[in-house]
Amino acid sequence: MGDVKMMDTTDVVIVGGGPVGMGMAIDLGQRGVRCVVVERYIQPQPIPKGQNLTQRTMEHFQAWGAESQLRAARTIPPEYGIGGLTAYGTLLGEYSYDWLQRDLVKPYYHAANERLPQYATEAVLRKRAAELPKIETIYGWSAVSVVQDDDGVELVLTERQGTGRRKLRAKYVIGCDGSRSVVREQVGITQTRTDHDRVMVLLVFRSTELHSLLERFPGKSYYNVLHPELKGYWKFLGRVDLGKTWFFHAPVPLGTTEDNFDFHAFLHEAIGAEFAIEFEHIGFWDLRFAVADSYRAGRIFIAGDAAHSHPPYGGYGVNSGFEDARNLAWKLAAVVQGRAGDALLDSYEAERRPVFLSTVNDFIAKSIERDSQFMSSFDPSVNRTAFESEWQARAKGAVGEVHAFEPNYEGSPIVLNGNNGICSAVGSHRFEARTGHHLPPAPLTAGGDVFGHLGTDFTLLCIGTSEENARVFSEAAAALSVPLKMVALTSGLGADRYDAKWVLVRPDDFVAWTSQEEAVSPQTAAWVLARASANASPEMMVKTSAY
Repeated sequence: MGDVKMMDTTDVVIVGGGPVGMGMAIDLGQRGVRCVVVERYIQPQPIPKGQNLTQRTMEHFQAWGAESQLRAARTIPPEYGIGGLTAYGTLLGEYSYDWLQRDLVKPYYHAANERLPQYATEAVLRKRAAELPKIETIYGWSAVSVVQDDDGVELVLTERQGTGRRKLRAKYVIGCDGSRSVVREQVGITQTRTDHDRVMVLLVFRSTELHSLLERFPGKSYYNVLHPELKGYWKFLGRVDLGKTWFFHAPVPLGTTEDNFDFHAFLHEAIGAEFAIEFEHIGFWDLRFAVADSYRAGRIFIAGDAAHSHPPYGGYGVNSGFEDARNLAWKLAAVVQGRAGDALLDSYEAERRPVFLSTVNDFIAKSIERDSQFMSSFDPSVNRTAFESEWQARAKGAVGEVHAFEPNYEGSPIVLNGNNGICSAVGSHRFEARTGHHLPPAPLTAGGDVFGHLGTDFTLLCIGTSEENARVFSEAAAALSVPLKMVALTSGLGADRYDAKWVLVRPDDFVAWTSQEEAVSPQTAAWVLARASANASPEMMVKTSAY
C-alpha cells in the first residue's frame, strides 16, 4: 500500500456521495458547516434506479438551490407525463388502471413531482455541491476504517483504483454508503432484516418497438404488471428516456444467471407481445427489507440505504433518504455551531426510524400482501363479474393510498403536541397547520406563497397578531440563541387556511407548534422555542409537555 497522507480535519465527513450523501452535504454546506464527501465512484453509475421524485423531494431541491437544474435534466419531455399504470396478466392485456398518481396531492406541496434516472439526479447534486465553498469532494476513494473517540472520528481512506491512503478526522461522520454500508458495519450497528426468498433481476435494455406498442397508454412512464404466479410480487417496467431505453425488474427462479435464462421471452411474456430488445445491463438482487436497529452510534450517523432498504416498490427509497438528509442536516449544523445540545441529534432517529418502519409495514409490505390476496381470490376466467368489481375497487383504492402516505412526526420529542401521537408514514393531506406535519403551501393576498418567506432556520408565522405580541418570541429566541425569522401575515386568502394565529416552522418545513391564542406569555414563548430546538433544561422540557 502507498504512504498514508497527512490527516485532514473538518466538521463532518459524509461517506457515500450518492444522492442522499450529496443532499446532506449541500444542506450542511449551505448552513456554513465544513464537510468532506468521500465517494468511491468518480462518475455516477449509469443504472436507472430511484426515478420517482415526490413533491416533497422537489421541495428539498428548492431549498438546495437546484430545482430548475434538476427539471432541466429530465430525460422524458414534460408534455409526455410521468404517470403510472397497473395491469393484470400482461401489460397489453384487457385490464389496467392508473397507479401511483402522486400528482393528486400536489396542492399540499410547494413543488410538483418529477421523474428522471438517479444518475441524472446525482449529476445535478454534484454540480450544486461544487458551487459551495464549505464542501470538499473526494471521488474515487473508499472508507475502510472508522474509529471514534470522545472528541471526534478518525477515518482511513483508500484509493479505489490505486494504492493511495489518507486519513480524515471530523467531529461527526454520516454513513450514506448504501445497503452494504461500511460505516454501519464498522461501528457495529445491527440490522433487522426480513427476507422474502426471492431473487430479482434488473434488466436495462433498448427498444424502440416497445415504445410503439405502448403508445396506447399516453402519459405513462412506468408500468406494474400483476400475475397470479407471482403471488403479489411485481413485474415492473419503466422508461429511462422517451422511446429508447427501459428498465425492468421482476422475480426470477432461484439459481438464475445471465446465461441460463431466456430474458427475451421473459420480457415478451410480461408485455404480451414480441418486440426487438438490445440488453445493456443484467443484474440480480435479493428481495428483502432491512432497517438498522439504531441510526446513531455516538458521533456517527447513518442515512438513506445505509439505515433502511426495501424493494423498489412505489418509489419510496430515494425519497426517504432525501428526507433523512433534510432532517439530520439542520440538527447537526445547530450542534456543530454550538446552538443546541446532544438531545437534538437523538431526535433524528426518534423521527425518521418509525416513519420508515411505517412505510414498509403500512405501504410496501401491505401492498404485496394485498396483491397476493387479490390474485388468489379473483380470476376473470373463473368469475369475470367478481373480478371486474374488485378490479374497479382496487383502482379507487390506489387513489386513497396516495393521499394516505403523509409522513409525520406527531410523536417527536421536539414538537409540542403532548407526545400523544406517533411518528408514522400514515396520515392525511390537509391545509391547516398541524404540529408534527409538513407545512402546506398558502397563497398570499399580496402574491407569492408562504414558502417564499420561510427562513433557512426556524420561522414563526404571525397571522393577524400584533407586533407587540410577537416581540416575546424574538426576545426568547435571542436569549436561547435560536435563529428565528418572524413573518407577519395578515388574515386573508392563504394564511387563514392554517387555522392558527401562530405557526412555528422548523428548518425542514415541518410544523413544531401552533396556537390560536392572540397573545402568548414570555414564559410560553421560551418553552416553545426551547422544546423545538432541544435547547432546554430537563425541568423546562417537562413543563413544555403541557403545550
